[in-house]
Amino acid sequence: MALNKIEKRERLKHRIKKSLKTTTKQHRLSVYKSNSEIYAQIVLDAEGKTIIAAGTNDKSLKSAKGTKTEKAKLVGKLIAERAVAAGISEIVFDRNGFIYHGRIKALADAARENGLKF
Repeated sequence: MALNKIEKRERLKHRIKKSLKTTTKQHRLSVYKSNSEIYAQIVLDAEGKTIIAAGTNDKSLKSAKGTKTEKAKLVGKLIAERAVAAGISEIVFDRNGFIYHGRIKALADAARENGLKF
């Protein structure tokens, strides 16, 4: 039986998550994209808590104009600035089953440029 697009992404997501190694010093940057929005959050897996979150629906980015890729860059910059302010510099990038190109890559590159290491 053929899998649909969502089931394929879920399988890939679980396969990726098995290989991610996080410690108490390294947090996980998890990214989710929908058709119109993109969200990023830094998670502490040891406690199962979201520490920092940002997305295109954030108050500071609500009025941002541009393409979805440009908005993803703004989200990457915002999440990196918030992380550096909170004292987080090293993370593990979790693309959440999405292919690493387009908006996901733009967000990751913007986060790297603004101080996060992964």
